[in-house]
Amino acid sequence: MIAKTVAAVVILLLIAALGTQGEAVPRSAIELRCQCISTHSKFIHPKFIQNVNLTPSGPHCKNVEVIATLRNGREVCLEPSAPWVKLIIKAILDK
Repeated sequence: MIAKTVAAVVILLLIAALGTQGEAVPRSAIELRCQCISTHSKFIHPKFIQNVNLTPSGPHCKNVEVIATLRNGREVCLEPSAPWVKLIIKAILDK
């Protein structure tokens, strides 16, 4: 009797897993924490930066996060208090 119950539960779990296969969960829904462990404060020339993402502080993280995607695909967390990063943030907010 227990073996049949266990088999039925396993089958139901497999069916449920098949139903959810391939569905992507939005990144913001699963990452409710800071994305930057450490930050980079040395100057990076703008020609090497492809994109800059500014994430304000909130319930997910108490820090303002500035994440730059470089032309080679690497993502770098920038120090928001660095003077050159402040200029980038100002330019983003002025847009």
